[in-house]
Amino acid sequence: MVTAEELRAWRGRRRLSQLELALRAGTTQRHLSFIESGRSVPGRGMILRLAEALDVPLRERDDLLTNAGYAPVYRHAAFDADELAPVRGALEQILVGHLPSPAVLTDGDNAILSANAAFDALVAGVDPALLAPGATVARLFLDVRGLAPRIRNLEVWGWHVIDGLRRHAERDDRPRLARLAAELEAGLPPRERDAAPLGVAVPMVLATLDGAGELALLTTLTHFATTIDVTVAELTLEAFLPADAATARALRQSARTRRA
Repeated sequence: MVTAEELRAWRGRRRLSQLELALRAGTTQRHLSFIESGRSVPGRGMILRLAEALDVPLRERDDLLTNAGYAPVYRHAAFDADELAPVRGALEQILVGHLPSPAVLTDGDNAILSANAAFDALVAGVDPALLAPGATVARLFLDVRGLAPRIRNLEVWGWHVIDGLRRHAERDDRPRLARLAAELEAGLPPRERDAAPLGVAVPMVLATLDGAGELALLTTLTHFATTIDVTVAELTLEAFLPADAATARALRQSARTRRA
């Protein structure tokens, strides 16, 4: 059965034994073994319990239900749908609230949905094709037509981005992210295998557009919790925060220049 194969695959991604998953889902290892072998057909409630215990993304939970012959249970509103207007409004406030730091909103495949003025200023000068609908943040930063030539520590920071894409692709079964990572990896410098630890986080060191200085930026990722809408659950707000006082001053000055 497709559902049995999918459940086994998700348990493999989470690196859980049958016993561990059974305990999390409130069932027995024997029952779970029967489900995974196709000898027992799980009910709707059991599929949802197993999906919750496996932290399966909402979109894929609905796929599990559909493949087992049940109706999906989660909403699939388009991002620009009227019903998500309050969500979009709240997100725009958050983007503005991050100023003068750059911040960008992406979907489950890393495609850009919205950004604040500081992010627009950060990526000024890139090939306009990288900003077309469907453009991804990863390509914007790691493509040679984007910010890659200005990233001073690309051989370190770039590989952290690739590793993050691969982890996301594996954890949430996102083949588009896996393909994106493979494509962008080909353009990176060789990985520094013996690089010394760099502290609590790896900043992106970016030359300013005029080449006269550098910005050191730390990345934070924010997700919605307790959502029951697939689109909202897949959103990520990525902010680039100053890693030192000089960068903080430069971001504030850039904001004052834009206002002027």
